Order: sequence, then C-alpha cells, then structure tokens
Amino acid sequence: MSEAVIQVERLLLRSAAQESLPFEEATGVDQAQPAKPFLRWAGGKSRLLGALLPHVPSKFRNYHEPFLGSGAMFFALRNRAQACFLADLNTELVNLWRVVQQEPKAFWDHIQPYFKRQGEDAYYVVRDESPDHHLERAARFFYLNQTAWNGLWRENQRGVFNVPWGARDFRGVDVDFLSAVSLALQDVTIRETDFRDAAKNTERGDFIYFDPPYLPISDTSKFAGYNGKRFRKNDLEELADLCKHLTKRGVHWMVSNRDNEHIREIFSHATVVPFTTRRSVAAQSKRHVQPKDSPEVVVVGGPKS
Repeated sequence: MSEAVIQVERLLLRSAAQESLPFEEATGVDQAQPAKPFLRWAGGKSRLLGALLPHVPSKFRNYHEPFLGSGAMFFALRNRAQACFLADLNTELVNLWRVVQQEPKAFWDHIQPYFKRQGEDAYYVVRDESPDHHLERAARFFYLNQTAWNGLWRENQRGVFNVPWGARDFRGVDVDFLSAVSLALQDVTIRETDFRDAAKNTERGDFIYFDPPYLPISDTSKFAGYNGKRFRKNDLEELADLCKHLTKRGVHWMVSNRDNEHIREIFSHATVVPFTTRRSVAAQSKRHVQPKDSPEVVVVGGPKS
C-alpha cells in the first residue's frame, strides 16, 4: 500500500471520527502522532527500552523480531533498518497486526460496536465468541486485549483464551495514532511462524531480536506462553544453539529473558548483561498483584564490530 493510499485512509478515518465517535480519543485528530505499541502486552518491552537499546548494534541491515507481541523494539528500531520482518506464533495476534497494516479504516469500523459492550458480563460474552471473518477476529482480539486482566493474552492447551476480566472499560484507539501505526507498517513483512523459521530469513549484517516467553520460576507456575503452543526449556536451549549459528553467519542478535543459572549456562558463548526491573504479572487470576523486583538479562551476540 502506497503512502498516498494511506493518506486517503487517514482522511477517511478522520471523517468517521468527526461524524460518529462520541469519545475523547476522537478529538484532536488533526495532530500527527508517532507510531508506537498499540497493544497492552504482558512481557512487553516498552518500559525496558532504556536497558535494551544500548546493546543494539550501531549499524545493521534488516531487522527481525520473531516474538512480536506489542512490537516495542520494532517501533524503536524501524527507521534504522532497510527492511523489517515481524513474526509470531499467535494466530490472532498476527491477524490483528496484518489488519492494522492493510485495512485500518475497516478495522476502525469494526471496533465501534464494542463501545456498547462494556462491563464484566459483556466481556465474558465476547470472550466466548468465535468469529470467522478476519476483521471481526481482529476487533475481538483488540477488545479483549484492552479489557483483560493486566493486558495478558493466555490460551489453554486447546487454544482457547481464558484470561479473566480486568475491570477496565474499552476505550478504543485514537484515529491519528491508528493511521500512524498503519503507515509505519507499510512494506513490513508480517508472518505467522516460529523463531526457527524466522531466523532462516536472516542474512549477514542483519539484526534479530528474540523475546521468548519466560519459563516458569517454579514447578507450580504454569505460564510459559501466550498461546496454546507452550514455550519450553528445550525450546530455549534450541534458541541458544541457534544463536551460535547466527554468530557464525555474521548475524547480530539479542535475547531478553529472566536471569538465572540456566540462562547463563546455555548462553555462555555470548555476552550476558544483567539488570533489574519491576514486574507485576502472574499466571493466577488475581486482580491486584504487588510489583516485585525481577532480575533479568539481555544476551548479546554476533559478529565483532
């Protein structure tokens, strides 16, 4: 989609906002907004960019992000890359990103009915629905993302979303902001695939950022993935081995994860930088969780500059 077409889409969105939107997000639509994450996402890296960005290579060709989530790193680095390749295994997440990229006006239209579906009862009705059309699926995903507990997207082994209501109203998205995000996604490749396949697309001089689901701290913790496809210990070990091969191929790479002995052991071939952050997400359905210090690492590897 060309920039000219996007500008037309933007004008259509503004018109829709001025004619039919009775909420504050529709005001000030003449002000351009920067593109940044449009999703709430447990484990998202928006607040950690200050700790991560200093370890990004000063120069790289293409950017790859196979654990997409809310795409905080993508939005921070997109203007530095020749091309961007985004991926995730979450079918509904990938569908939403593609819809925002390709059909922002239609997406806007499809989220309007959700302003009438506020409150706990409405949330569980929407959660139990299973629309087939890609635009309806994208609108439902966005509604649940905005109103679920702590912005968590979690599926059981059958692939059914099971996060409780987060005691939040659905407030939609600003018109110009949606347009800016869609424009930022033009010429970006978005795929539904895993990190192994995504890494095959890298070339010498590229940079790939891995942000896999963190493994459970204990045996009683069950959350290790954002969809029915669990990320397990052997997957993490395979990722570490893959990173060795990326270094040999001349590809810059970075991994985010929880700091522990296992991580330091399997990534002993790379530079491990520890830091501490504050997290409040747990796998239980508690509505209020006290933030706690979380020891984390950024692991960096690739060709020597």
